[in-house]
Amino acid sequence: MFNFAIMITNKTTAKKTAEVLLQIKAIKLNPTEPFVWASGWKSPIYCDNRIILSFPPIRNYIREKIAKHIEKYYGKPDVIAGVATGAIGIGILVAEYLGLPFIYVRPEAKKHGRQNQIEGFVQKGQNVIVVEDLISTGKSSLNAVRALKEARYNVKGMVAIFTYGFTTANNNFSKEGVTLHTLSNYDNLLEQALETKYINKKEMTILSEWNEQPSEWSKTKLK
Repeated sequence: MFNFAIMITNKTTAKKTAEVLLQIKAIKLNPTEPFVWASGWKSPIYCDNRIILSFPPIRNYIREKIAKHIEKYYGKPDVIAGVATGAIGIGILVAEYLGLPFIYVRPEAKKHGRQNQIEGFVQKGQNVIVVEDLISTGKSSLNAVRALKEARYNVKGMVAIFTYGFTTANNNFSKEGVTLHTLSNYDNLLEQALETKYINKKEMTILSEWNEQPSEWSKTKLK
C-alpha cells in the first residue's frame, strides 16, 4: 500500500522557504510568550502565510516553487483549487503561472444565493491539484478535498507552503488517501532558525517539546 505521508519537496527548498518566512515574519517564534490559537492551544509559533502576498520577490519564489513541484510530482492538472481563505491568493498566483483555471473551496456551502461551496468553473472528472498555505491538523484542508471529490472532481493531491508536522496531520492524510507535498516543515524551520541565531539551543528544545505534544504543552510547561 502507498504511504500517504506528508513529504517535503527537497532540503534546499525547505530551508530557503523557512528562511524567507522568518525574514518577512510570516512565521514568528516566541517560546517564552506563546501565542494563543483559535483552538485554545498555547503555541510558541504563529504562522500567517498571507503576509507572503505583500512581498513580490518572495511571493514569486513561492509561486514558482509550488508550480514546479506540482508538475514534478503530479503532472500538469486541469485546474488549481485554493482552500479558502488563506490559500486563495497564492492559489491564484500558481494557476496564473501555470496558465490554468482557478477555483476555491469554502469551509461549507453558502446559506444564500447559489449555495456554492466550490466557487469557479470546473468540469466533472477534471484533474485538480489543491493548494494550501498551512497544514496543522489537516482537517480543514481535507474538508476541501472531500467537497471536490463529492462533486466528482479527480483530486490528484495537494501542495502546501508549510506544515507543523503533527502526527495527527500525517494520520489524517493517510486515512483519506491524499498525498501532500510541502515546501517546508517544522524541523527545517527550527534548523534554519538555529543556524541564523533567530533562536538559541534552549529555545529550540522548548520548540521541539511543543511540537511533540502541542495540545498538552501549555499545561505542563507554562504553569
